[in-house]
Amino acid sequence: MRRLIICAALCLFAATGWADFETDSIRVDRGSVIITHIGHASLMFEYQQVVIHIDPVGTHADYAELPDADIILITHGHRDHYDRQAIEELRTPETTVIHTPATKKNISNGTVLKNGETIEINNITIEAFPAYNIARSRIRFHPKGRDNGYILTLGGERFYVAGDTEDTPEMRAMEDILVAFLPMNQPYTMRPAQVADAAKAFRPRILYPYHYGNSNVSELVELLENERRIEVRIRQLD
Repeated sequence: MRRLIICAALCLFAATGWADFETDSIRVDRGSVIITHIGHASLMFEYQQVVIHIDPVGTHADYAELPDADIILITHGHRDHYDRQAIEELRTPETTVIHTPATKKNISNGTVLKNGETIEINNITIEAFPAYNIARSRIRFHPKGRDNGYILTLGGERFYVAGDTEDTPEMRAMEDILVAFLPMNQPYTMRPAQVADAAKAFRPRILYPYHYGNSNVSELVELLENERRIEVRIRQLD
């Protein structure tokens, strides 16, 4: 089995390097969460020797060379988020694949979570969170109730990976989020102004725009430059 656990300096928010990807170490109870920014919407989290891959897609990495997954999270079935070959390269007999009702037919032996459902694996709580478009002209891209974002509780802190969504009422009402990954590309998800408004509503300590394509990330930084309680971090993802 391929297995690589990253040993990082135990500082609160320290950036480190791993392979060809940017990596962050975020201090939580009983250790640190290592976040590897693989590309577009593909991420890897590590905490206490548990490896979590989120929306692995092979155009961004050779997943045969990356650590095996203990948990794989799939937000929805669009090809820039769902790649069966990448899933199989990361999967072992012990891997739990969590996905949506809409992707059930494509993933064997996976665990389906609907919006609002929660599961605990290896002392990590994972909640499936609503992800959908609210503008009438864009509802067809991500209709309500079909797709998931995920909230992971790691070391007593909440990490939110939104998937493809706009700034929904559910998102704006969130509380106690340490780290948030919010998508920022029109016409499918949000403009920089929408991401900024959502962040001001639920106030994550750290905000990563992701899935941002050709969006102007500097615009988001400018919109939030006076929000001292929100640290905006830009990582190379596209």
